[in-house]
Amino acid sequence: MQIFRGFRHPGVAPASAVTIGNFDGVHRGHQAMLGLLQTEARHRGLPSCVLTFEPHPRDYFAGVARRPELAPARIATLRDKLGELQACGVAQTVVLPFDAQLASQSPEQFIDEVLVRGLGARYVLVGDDFRFGARRAGDFAMLHAAGAARGFDVARMNSYEVSYPAAPGSAEGPRALRVSSSAVREALAAGRMDDAAALLGRPYAISGHVVHGRKLGRALGASAPGGTDGFRTLNLRFKHWKPAASGIFVVRVHGLGERPLPGVANLGVRPSLDPNDVNGGRVLLETHCLEWPASLGPEGAYGKIVRVELLHKLHDELRYTSLEALTAGIAQDLADARAYFAAGSAGAAGSSHAETRRQTTRDRI
Repeated sequence: MQIFRGFRHPGVAPASAVTIGNFDGVHRGHQAMLGLLQTEARHRGLPSCVLTFEPHPRDYFAGVARRPELAPARIATLRDKLGELQACGVAQTVVLPFDAQLASQSPEQFIDEVLVRGLGARYVLVGDDFRFGARRAGDFAMLHAAGAARGFDVARMNSYEVSYPAAPGSAEGPRALRVSSSAVREALAAGRMDDAAALLGRPYAISGHVVHGRKLGRALGASAPGGTDGFRTLNLRFKHWKPAASGIFVVRVHGLGERPLPGVANLGVRPSLDPNDVNGGRVLLETHCLEWPASLGPEGAYGKIVRVELLHKLHDELRYTSLEALTAGIAQDLADARAYFAAGSAGAAGSSHAETRRQTTRDRI
């Protein structure tokens, strides 16, 4: 997949089949839309193109209003969004900076400058609630009329739902869930990781380079069960200040060996009290692997790109009154994680939770 910052680039295809959106999380509704886009692009002999925005438009307007509470929680980093778009087979993605100029652009200007002249749109696919242009004045009817006048086809995709099966032994029947980024955010905020996986079509995951931290975990748990390495952690930065999920999770780590590794992770903001801490004030995913590949050695993970799947939430972040209480709390989290994996909740032999979900979920559009 080719990635472009803005459409004024010589590598952008001169004609394309386009869909437009924020695509936060690239959930199952997005995936269905991208599948349709691929089909229409092939029929027309065009490359498929996703037009997305960074920052999220609501992030921008929350900043202008100085009301950070209006910004949506972020499901995925830009890295993970682009990775999922590539996995869906998209040929090119144009990341358009959302700034004052774009925010003030009229719907007509957006059509002419971005879609027609910038992307050479021959086919445009949007969601059923799509709005665009300054003050969200543009809608599907306006886009459809513009397409008829300027020579590109316009299509709209309806809402997407999944039937989420009841838990074994539950008296409740299957639940119909409308798939949306808002629904994913709500599930993650509540710690309903199974619901999030049903909406995403895969376990919720965060990826990135392993970066250096303060290395306090090594000493913190050195005297606890588990050996001299203590509570060694893999540190990933979540490059947005407001993650959709937070707390302590049972996880599975990909990228450190031939099979995924079980672990426990803390997702939250690192306190910025230590001026020498390069991660101070950042959102950090700190993961402790229950098993550590001997081939890596103690320092072998730094710089590697890993993907951490958040399978089950244990609890919210807690405040501990002492280092002894913190050590005991971490030890309990590790014991709970081992019990989770021993019970088979994450599947046997590293099997994919997403594969199980795909087999048991019935989709309808």
